[in-house]
Amino acid sequence: MSKENAKNFALIGAAGYVAPRHMKAIRDTGNRLVAALDPNDSVGILDSYSYDVKFFTEFERFDRHAEKLRRMGEEHRLHYVSIASPNYLHDAHCRFALRIGADAICEKPLVLNPWNVDALQELEQETGQKIYNVLQLRLHPSIQRLKKLVEAAPSEKHFKVDLTYITSRGPWYFNSWKGDVQKSGGIATNIGVHFFDALLWIFGPAQEYDISLNESKRMKGRLELRRATVTWHLSVEQRDLPEAAIGKSTWRSLSLDGDEIEFSDGFSDLHTAIYSEILSGGGFRLDDARDAIDFCQKLRV
Repeated sequence: MSKENAKNFALIGAAGYVAPRHMKAIRDTGNRLVAALDPNDSVGILDSYSYDVKFFTEFERFDRHAEKLRRMGEEHRLHYVSIASPNYLHDAHCRFALRIGADAICEKPLVLNPWNVDALQELEQETGQKIYNVLQLRLHPSIQRLKKLVEAAPSEKHFKVDLTYITSRGPWYFNSWKGDVQKSGGIATNIGVHFFDALLWIFGPAQEYDISLNESKRMKGRLELRRATVTWHLSVEQRDLPEAAIGKSTWRSLSLDGDEIEFSDGFSDLHTAIYSEILSGGGFRLDDARDAIDFCQKLRV
């Protein structure tokens, strides 16, 4: 993208784990990160992308700066607000973006409850702005190949899917907002929503489900989709890692009718791919995110 066509971005949640992926995506798509917000000031990573980012630790001052930019005209206003804040704040930060005349690019989960999606859709209609969700697994080559394979199979074909996702987390996890179900949605939402989204996208809507294990660190269950029966296991407990994962902190396993689907790699540039889709007129919107949000919310009830 030429400098003349570059868009201005702000980033909320600049000190978070996933924030550098957004910074990289903004830079690699030829755009400008001009403002950032985080109550934590450990954001030296910003200098790796720009020395001209206005940084705020207080939302009120960030809000005032965004409004000042809006009044300075098209060249200076924020065109997009990237949101990598804690899950329970996504809703409010999306509304902020739309109210200052920017589109929102929000991390997973977009919101914690399906009725929040309805409210955001009303605000989209009122403001004319758009909200995009980072559903990057849909752009992973292995997941796209799997979708094509399922679409090419006879319509009566019913698949058996096994999903295991173990990502080790230490005691800090449960002392942070991520350990609070009211703020994170629990591990099914916090670490599982991308996988549930991909499975619903590929195999159709959920028809029934049950949970066989429900603990703070791990969950297991069965999910009946239109074209697949899924058994799933999510965990943040290091001791759950299989022997095959020696030396690793994360284990992802997805099998289709007993055959392993390789998708251990290919995650590093998916945010950039998402941004490219959005900037070229595509991207995943509120309705794309709804089914996985609805399912994860049901798991908490």
